[in-house]
Amino acid sequence: MDHHNTHSVSVAGVIINDQGRALLIQRRDNNHWEAPGGVLERDEDITTGLLREIREETGLTIEPVTLTGVYKNMTRGIVALVFRCKVIDGRLTETDEARAFRWVTAEEVQKLASEAFAVRVLDAMHHDRVPAVRHHDGTRLLGPSQLHE
Repeated sequence: MDHHNTHSVSVAGVIINDQGRALLIQRRDNNHWEAPGGVLERDEDITTGLLREIREETGLTIEPVTLTGVYKNMTRGIVALVFRCKVIDGRLTETDEARAFRWVTAEEVQKLASEAFAVRVLDAMHHDRVPAVRHHDGTRLLGPSQLHE
């Protein structure tokens, strides 16, 4: 197997509160606003990895509700599985990975996050169909844009 042609798999949770707002974190490493998440470890299942990443980045315990999209960063070879989630327990806590938190509307997501990451949140906020399948270059969507208005 040519390991230069392999992919990494990540998970992210779009946590929606009772007011219909989504949680974004501001990452410490690049100051970008994104849904919390990260790379799956080889020996963990998808749900375990999602729960771990959310807890590590936010201090929250969540419950995944549904898969809302599959996204591939064509430049870096990362496939992300994104889930709509709800909070079960915990409180937001700054971590080594997250410097700030914001509960945002769909309009605010589009102003704060790059297109490639905003679409993940918007797909989860407006989830009423089969999961979205999208491709991007790390910043912009590739192919026809299907951003929700």
